[in-house]
Amino acid sequence: MMNELIVTTTDFIPGREVIEILGIARGSTVRARNVGRDIIAGLKTLIGGEISEYTKLQANSRDQAFQRMIKDAKVLKADAIINVRFNTSMIMAGASEVMAYGTAVKLK
Repeated sequence: MMNELIVTTTDFIPGREVIEILGIARGSTVRARNVGRDIIAGLKTLIGGEISEYTKLQANSRDQAFQRMIKDAKVLKADAIINVRFNTSMIMAGASEVMAYGTAVKLK
């Protein structure tokens, strides 16, 4: 039997059978921009191109939400998380929530 939690965006795992749905596994984080990044981003909007400061902020937010979702699935004693999705929403000006969620399942 596998010890590693399987995480996938599909609704099935080839060669494995879902025998129980445990519920939704979710993880989220709320992050705010900072003045230093905003100044640099403002300058980059004048010249164009990727705003790497925000790209890094979003990547870190997604990673943290993803890890929290996995932790939640382990609390549920899941073997896998299927149908994984990410969602981002603005909480207030300058702050957004990143959420990772999926269906925690037991496998045969």
